[in-house]
Amino acid sequence: MNWKQLIRIALACSMLASGTAFAEDVEGSSDHPLFGRFPSATIRAYQVKDFDEAILPAGRIDNGDAPENLLELEGKVTRIGYRIPGDHSVLEVMRNYEAALTQAGFETVFACESHEECGIDMMAFIANAGRVRPTAFGDAFFGETAERALLAQREDPNGSVHIFLHAVEDTSTKRTVLYQQVVETAALATDQVKVLKAGELKQSLDRQGHVTVSGVYFDTGKAELRPESDDALGQMAQLLQAEPALKVYVVGHTDNVGALAANMALSEARAAAVAERLATAYGIDQARLSPRGVASLAPVSSNEDEAGRGRNRRVELVVQ
Repeated sequence: MNWKQLIRIALACSMLASGTAFAEDVEGSSDHPLFGRFPSATIRAYQVKDFDEAILPAGRIDNGDAPENLLELEGKVTRIGYRIPGDHSVLEVMRNYEAALTQAGFETVFACESHEECGIDMMAFIANAGRVRPTAFGDAFFGETAERALLAQREDPNGSVHIFLHAVEDTSTKRTVLYQQVVETAALATDQVKVLKAGELKQSLDRQGHVTVSGVYFDTGKAELRPESDDALGQMAQLLQAEPALKVYVVGHTDNVGALAANMALSEARAAAVAERLATAYGIDQARLSPRGVASLAPVSSNEDEAGRGRNRRVELVVQ
């Protein structure tokens, strides 16, 4: 083992289990509790959400408008933008993270070590699309000469932990810009949302002609109903059984993340899944149910933050 390897191991050990904050960091920020930082790095952007969606590149990105190789997760999401002085290369930074992650029991899902390996649109997709790194998050970079990315995973007793790292060596500002995103997957406490009873659904339909049905859940990007949707489906069924003349549109809504055409298809598929379950599991005549999808065209809140996007992702009943 040579002296460079010894230094790398020592640095890696210093990067484990930190949670530290430094004077030059942005206010309120700190390292993730599982991972320290590269020595001399400062935090330029910081965001933590207890439950959020996360999209992580799991392969090269060659088409930022319709990227493949994306891993979609939900859970606690920590996003950190680091600035590292330019006398430390991207290679040095990433090699130390690799050693630290290996020591902590992580396995590599995807890694790339150049623009060519990462894909021609990897950098733009991460920096500009707002789907991985939030827009205007941390340092911008210009005149970059090197790029590396890494996605690693570890299974823990309470769920999986994913870490995504994207590092760019910026010659124009003589620094390395590192974006780190940690996703700790866990089941959402879905009992926080009150499911409207059949009578309450009826009151809203009588008063305003439509009603949002709380408690209908889908995995990110999918149209299969999750088991915890059963209570809400049961209340819809009770309403329709008690009102045999009632015909409704089942309308799916999404947030504005992703392409409109894809969200139109997804929202209609989700509406169709609800209608099909009501027909097959509860005996509701399919002719009384007309599934429609409107994607993000009828928001009830701003899509600028996850709280608003969560309110916009919904299923409604609308009187025909």
